[in-house]
Amino acid sequence: MLHARHEHSPSAAYGRPVHMWTYGHAGRPVLAFPTAGGYAHEWEHHGVVKTLADWIEAGRIRLYCPETNAAAVWIHPGTDLADRMARHQAYEQFISQELVPRIWAESGRRDIAVIGASVGAMYAVNAGLKHPELFSHAIGLSGRYRANYFTGGSRDEGVYFSDPSAYVWNLGGDHLARVRHHAKITLVCGQGAHEGTCLAETRHLASGLSSAGVPTWLDLWGQDVSHDWKWWRRQIRYHIGMLL
Repeated sequence: MLHARHEHSPSAAYGRPVHMWTYGHAGRPVLAFPTAGGYAHEWEHHGVVKTLADWIEAGRIRLYCPETNAAAVWIHPGTDLADRMARHQAYEQFISQELVPRIWAESGRRDIAVIGASVGAMYAVNAGLKHPELFSHAIGLSGRYRANYFTGGSRDEGVYFSDPSAYVWNLGGDHLARVRHHAKITLVCGQGAHEGTCLAETRHLASGLSSAGVPTWLDLWGQDVSHDWKWWRRQIRYHIGMLL
């Protein structure tokens, strides 16, 4: 029987409890970010939990699905840019400073894989590049990686450091050395309907990562592969399976 739990996870960093679903009792920890709506129940609603149920029930993976602030910060902003970026940084602190230590304690493992589709891919890849010691793999599916697209072209420091397609070209020094040593980035995208922008951004980011010497796998699927959950379920199953 699938072990599933919904909770409001307390967060001092974020300033309010965070909705989260967890699935499983043991195994490789997988942290999954939702798409633009930011809903914690998204992976269950779209059948991904069912797709992974055999691995979850067998104790091969333990799935963590927190909500994100994507809708409020990136998709439907109602406040000024500085406030939005401050709230986004608070969310990132929740992930890195509060949720990750909890996952370590619950799972007894430190090989957390982080994954997301569309806007969730931006969250996942940012996590892997900003905190390479915390996440052993980052997997982005059909990613929207240009953060300033969601700000009407406006960019401050917060937007820049949320935009992997921008900052990856300027990585250097100790941080780049840490990324090269620890990070493993997988960028997946179809080449079919509604993937045009995501495909271009995926290729651009892969080029930047390759130029920086970051271990990267660019996995492009066929021209029949569209920007939807039908394909993301298959890609998630395939790429999580590669980690087991």
